[in-house]
Amino acid sequence: MNIYDLLLSRYGDPHWWPGDTPYEIIVGAVLTQNTAWSNVKKALANFGGRLSPEYVAGLDVETLAEIIRPSGFFNQKARYLQEITRWFGRYGYDAHVARGMPLDRIRTELLALRGVGRETADDILLYAFQFSTFVVDAYTKRLTERLRIPAGNDYESVKTFFEERLPCDEKLFNRYHALIVLNAKEHCRKKPICSGCPLEGVCIGAIRASNGGDAVKSL
Repeated sequence: MNIYDLLLSRYGDPHWWPGDTPYEIIVGAVLTQNTAWSNVKKALANFGGRLSPEYVAGLDVETLAEIIRPSGFFNQKARYLQEITRWFGRYGYDAHVARGMPLDRIRTELLALRGVGRETADDILLYAFQFSTFVVDAYTKRLTERLRIPAGNDYESVKTFFEERLPCDEKLFNRYHALIVLNAKEHCRKKPICSGCPLEGVCIGAIRASNGGDAVKSL
């Protein structure tokens, strides 16, 4: 919570994830794989305001692929979107209905879909359906390694580490993940910019650099 408080004090509430509807968030979570968000925005804009599960369900894969071309890997992602849209249809395209199901059930169903890994599944669960599940990405792992947080190295161990030590609060998990991403882009980059980082006082790499050593460069 100390790390969270430091980040929140610096950046405020990020109001994540970008998306006007749960389905748009689902689509964004799939499209953002292996590409920059700027490319995802271009792909979403190509829908011309028609983005809905009903619209996507009525498209053939070739047409859908052309729409999402800016996101890269568009042929694969078109099939992924078709599959996750069919899955969402089992709940009547209604996020409230999905939200009424047990978290473990929905997560298991998502992970069974092509193109949905653990990070994408948890993005959808947290941001589209407001489940209290902690999202782990490369930025989270970079944070734990640089701050020497003993959270483990694999996705589930890092996820469990945070969830066991934080209040089970969807809004907290939402903000925490977003704040980690913001700080990673601002300071905790592959080659870190430690000066002025809100975590400078608790980060081993930054402390080492301020004492005349090298900051962590390999992560």
